[in-house]
Amino acid sequence: MARWVLHVDLDQFVAAVEILRRPELRGRPVVVGGDGDPSRRGVVSTASYQARRYGVHSGQPLRTAARLCPDAVFLPVDREAYQAASATVLATLRGVDAVVQVLGWDEAFLAVDTDDPAELAAEIQRRVRAATALDCTVGIGTNRIQAKLATGFGKPAGIFTITPDTWYELLGDRPPDVLWGIGAKTAKRLAGLGITTVAGLAGTDPGALAAALGPATGPWLVRLARGEDDGVVTDAPHVPRSRSRETTYQEDLADWARVRGEVARLARLVAADAGDRAVERVVVKVRYAPFRTRTHGRQLPRPTVDADLIERAALAALDEFPSDRPVRLLGVRAEFPR
Repeated sequence: MARWVLHVDLDQFVAAVEILRRPELRGRPVVVGGDGDPSRRGVVSTASYQARRYGVHSGQPLRTAARLCPDAVFLPVDREAYQAASATVLATLRGVDAVVQVLGWDEAFLAVDTDDPAELAAEIQRRVRAATALDCTVGIGTNRIQAKLATGFGKPAGIFTITPDTWYELLGDRPPDVLWGIGAKTAKRLAGLGITTVAGLAGTDPGALAAALGPATGPWLVRLARGEDDGVVTDAPHVPRSRSRETTYQEDLADWARVRGEVARLARLVAADAGDRAVERVVVKVRYAPFRTRTHGRQLPRPTVDADLIERAALAALDEFPSDRPVRLLGVRAEFPR
């Protein structure tokens, strides 16, 4: 039997959980985020497919979503309900004869030995639906990157396979940021080098790209564009590399003394979240009104669990920001040694 990787991704997960609890919302545009009031500040956690057709997407301000889709039903985030549904799904996946690597609430990789991965994918869909009444899409590949991208072709509630034989046919003419791991900033840098497609990136000399983007990043991007993945699916427990807290304020903070107080408060919350894990770097995020975001970090002299030192580092990072404009969001992230 051959070794395959399956990527299981629950469709519109958070919205789907809410629709299960409110069947009358099926087929309607549903947006979940914040306290569910689009007149207040908050961001979209997820949107149903019907809402996405209007341009609503995760991370978008709720007020923007309301302008784009005024007929949408807005609901507050219910983290406990999503965690419970996720736990049931993950327990179902672990009942399959496979190595299961959890990626988050709503997705996981499975490494399986089978001669019929599509039939196994269909069986997984049946099991998840029987356990939760939720739909999922399954991407199939010979490695993680292929399976992950295959899921996008299969949505919603489908099964799709990408292999080395079909990689360039499906992806060659697409822009590099279609690839898992390449964002808008990297795509822009690649475009500046004249690389505007996956095939173009795959055909680039790794050494030349290493000179432009770094000795590790350059060759990695070329391998990514070729559909190659050196990683393996593992069931080792996920160990977060950081802990973070952030707050969106309903009224802009114009008093910088209050901004400092809020950053100090968030830093202490993050230190408590970190528990006995030592923190080596603290990053502060400031979003000015209306929506410009900047970050600055501060390296600690040595990893520490001392909340006073973590707070001090956060305030030192805050000193790098202009203090002459109103603030709508603050965040603090504590990063752990790798």
